[in-house]
Amino acid sequence: MTKLTGKVAYVTGAGRGIGRAIALKLAGEGARLVLNDLDAEPVEAVRAEILALGGEAIAVPGSVTAEGFAQSFIDHGIAAFDGIDIIVNNAGYTWDSLIGKMSDAQFDAILDVHLKAPFQILRAAAEPIRIRAAQEAAEGREVFRKVVNISSIAGTGGNMGQANYASAKAGIIGLTKTLSKEWGRFKVNVNCVAFGLIETRMTAASETKASITVEGNQVAIGLPPKVLDGFRSLIPLGRAGTPQEAADGVYLFCAPESNYVSGQVLVVGGGISF
Repeated sequence: MTKLTGKVAYVTGAGRGIGRAIALKLAGEGARLVLNDLDAEPVEAVRAEILALGGEAIAVPGSVTAEGFAQSFIDHGIAAFDGIDIIVNNAGYTWDSLIGKMSDAQFDAILDVHLKAPFQILRAAAEPIRIRAAQEAAEGREVFRKVVNISSIAGTGGNMGQANYASAKAGIIGLTKTLSKEWGRFKVNVNCVAFGLIETRMTAASETKASITVEGNQVAIGLPPKVLDGFRSLIPLGRAGTPQEAADGVYLFCAPESNYVSGQVLVVGGGISF
């Protein structure tokens, strides 16, 4: 048996990059997956990968910021698998500007996806978790559940051009520490992983300006090679991390070995610190 056999894991932003790697890692350890991504095609592709490996998964595509999404996400998972054991709040993107040029809409959009959406998902999960924890306690069983919120070194140390993103990622640390206190009585470990430079389409080297459209907004992706080299020079291990290495950091907080670890922030950044 693998360590997460029988567990039901909810992962947002699971269609690409780090989210995909997290989903595959948890599935490989035996978890049944409730997958989300903004776009249906990539998340269905990840679901197909998991099914091909003999795992179980459903896809719940859509924006995590949409009205009613959080409740629908949790409801779909419970209907499919009758469980809620792991929640990984991973969905997000960056939309950068120096503060003098950052609009209210730009600031609000990033706080919505990185902070408000995780709050709403966890709020929707609160009552199902409470009910299950009470039943397990009455039966004399100790069952641990896991929440892993995704932050960034921008949230622990700030970053130029990212007042919105850094604020949201600092906020998710506060949410993590608060829920670790509220949900400890329910045997829920609530922790946070703060990523450094990880290889994704958002951080790929690009000589030209590239962008993607996220909910109607044009968002720049990629970094100039010189900027990327500058970031790498700050990393003691000398390179960016892979999505699989990022997923491994998340898995540490999902495994049974973390049952007495809660309210913590783990920096997965090759030794970088701010």
